[in-house]
Amino acid sequence: MKHFKTISEYCEGISIPQPRHPHFDIRSFEENMPVVISEMPPFRHEFYAIAIKADGDGKAITGHHTDFPKGTTIFFNSPFQIISWDIVPNWKGYYIMFSQDFVAQSGLFSNLLQNFPFLKIDKAIPFEIDESDLPDILGTYQKIWTEYHSDSDDKFDLIEAYTFLLLNYTKRYFLQQVDEEQAEQAIRTSDLKLLTRYQTMIQTSFYENTKLETFANLHSPSYYAQKLNVHPNHLNAVVKSITGLTALNHIHRHLLQLSKSYLAQTELSVKEISYALYFESPSSFSSFFKKNTGSTPLNYREQVIL
Repeated sequence: MKHFKTISEYCEGISIPQPRHPHFDIRSFEENMPVVISEMPPFRHEFYAIAIKADGDGKAITGHHTDFPKGTTIFFNSPFQIISWDIVPNWKGYYIMFSQDFVAQSGLFSNLLQNFPFLKIDKAIPFEIDESDLPDILGTYQKIWTEYHSDSDDKFDLIEAYTFLLLNYTKRYFLQQVDEEQAEQAIRTSDLKLLTRYQTMIQTSFYENTKLETFANLHSPSYYAQKLNVHPNHLNAVVKSITGLTALNHIHRHLLQLSKSYLAQTELSVKEISYALYFESPSSFSSFFKKNTGSTPLNYREQVIL
């Protein structure tokens, strides 16, 4: 199965032109249709995506949600979900994609999954919206598209704001169209529930006000497995079977996102960040960061430009 780590790799993989920014992209389906691969076998990518299909035939399959609505549809992709599609090249609408780096560098998205739970891997349920709601959604996408293609120095300030607005519109329509019972029914297996509990536990464990046991090791999958009352090997097998990443990979990814957020959005020193993230020492934090990004924490802070 193909696995696209960057938006550029994804664009090349589905045969569309390269994005204008490494961590954010917006396209209209109309501009993609002449060149995109119309029947895409299962693959994974590492980004969030939100799309509105205003018209068109065929369907996209995200994770275990095989029932794709025929009308005006909003649908999502979360990082590491299995995705495929078989579409007729007559789709109309838009989609945005943004990476973990985009999330990390924005103060608006610091609690992305808590504020917008429909982006969680088990809740990414495609749903129809009323035709009367379409102008607000399309208008927001069009504003993002216009800014994205402008030469304004502050365009990403507005793109962040419009994306935040889009997420809130989507949240409103999601809650109107997908009731809690339907959402729960969509979680077909206990494995998905375990994955979601594991991902949520990783996130909440690093909250500043979270009370932890003495000697709690937040960097170890065994710690979370014990809290979830499962064997570490079982947790790792379940997580890897759904996402393609190990349980430890998920912890490292979250640590990396938090690290980038602290470096991009605060003036905390490397020493303060290392202890806030429960590293044994500033040097172990720096080694971890450089191993996963190729850059030291201070160099990353200097180079962050959205």
